[in-house]
Amino acid sequence: MKKQSGYQFCGGKDHAFNPNRRDFLSVGALGGLSLGLTLGDLLTGEAHAAGEDWKDVAKQSKTGKAKNIIQIHLPGGSCHQETFDPKYLAPQEYRGPLGTVNTTIPGEKFSQYFAKTAKIADKLTVIRSLTHSEAAHARGTHNMMTGVRPSPATVFPSIGSIVSHEFGPRKSLPPYVAVPSQTGYGGTGYLGSAYGPFSLGADPGSSSFKVRDLALPSGIDDKRFAKRRSMRSIVDAHFSSLEKADALVGMDSFYDRAYAMISAPEARAAFDINKEPAKIRDRYGRNTAGGRLLLARRLVESGVRMVTTTYGGWDMHGNIASSIKRQVPPLDQAFAALISDLDERGMLDDTLVMITSEFSRTPKINRSAGRDHWPKVMSVVMAGGGMKRGYIHGASDP
Repeated sequence: MKKQSGYQFCGGKDHAFNPNRRDFLSVGALGGLSLGLTLGDLLTGEAHAAGEDWKDVAKQSKTGKAKNIIQIHLPGGSCHQETFDPKYLAPQEYRGPLGTVNTTIPGEKFSQYFAKTAKIADKLTVIRSLTHSEAAHARGTHNMMTGVRPSPATVFPSIGSIVSHEFGPRKSLPPYVAVPSQTGYGGTGYLGSAYGPFSLGADPGSSSFKVRDLALPSGIDDKRFAKRRSMRSIVDAHFSSLEKADALVGMDSFYDRAYAMISAPEARAAFDINKEPAKIRDRYGRNTAGGRLLLARRLVESGVRMVTTTYGGWDMHGNIASSIKRQVPPLDQAFAALISDLDERGMLDDTLVMITSEFSRTPKINRSAGRDHWPKVMSVVMAGGGMKRGYIHGASDP
């Protein structure tokens, strides 16, 4: 049974693409040139490992208010009853073990550990009637990350990859970043490899957080770096004249992105959360949730179009009260800080933020004091990007 961020799903699988970064460093036929650039190799290697093909899709509409997206995915299946749709009037076996807290939306309540989020509920839209039919982790995740039911014949592109395909990068940063790594079905599907996320491979919630390969190698100055890039261009031109395979086109894209990120100080600075004032770090929380959401804000502020991040493990078949008590407070603090911070900076109207999970949990508490898989109704929280503020959409049975 493998682990995802220290948490195991039922069924013995996690569905995150989270390989060791070292595995990619030997990828690339041009390694003998010793370019001193492992980031490009990494991006290329991630594409090879994902195994995408190179079909195109129809162009999507480019209208809409949101210019950026932050998706916070809760892997495992978060329960709506213990988060944003508490059943405080139901019998105990349905209501569950937790209390509630009033929100800034008149007459509406959240579960008790979302006290900080309840205070900024007037900035949120809560959808309480989302439904699908997939009760398995992988299939439910495919639904939520791509917007399409899974097919045995096709893996569809994630929302982030579609954003990358349709709009491309701003400045020197990639259009799509996964923090800390690509979640299940967060990749390109049938789109070209160039539209996949840049996965950090490091956790901004860690005190030792550092994104590797964003600085020039030791002993390599800007002049020497430019000379090596010129050498690689000569080699590329030769091989491109012999073969114009899609793989070479994708590789060029990866190396271009790598060069841009390494050579641009603003790109490196975007990933450095230590540049944030101490009071901002404390506001978000100096923990996993706080670090990931703070970095997400820094990235969209610097030009990244879409950031996906994950937090915790929500497959709570047993002891749901203790699990919620442990996991929710850091998320509550960080999410409330993110929404308020974006609003104060004038970024919320342009940035769509959403909390998703692959499905919810059963209405009735089971014999293990937990809840089982339930895709028939779930809650999704959204803010910004033109969404109506202070709005509850839909309802589940009371």
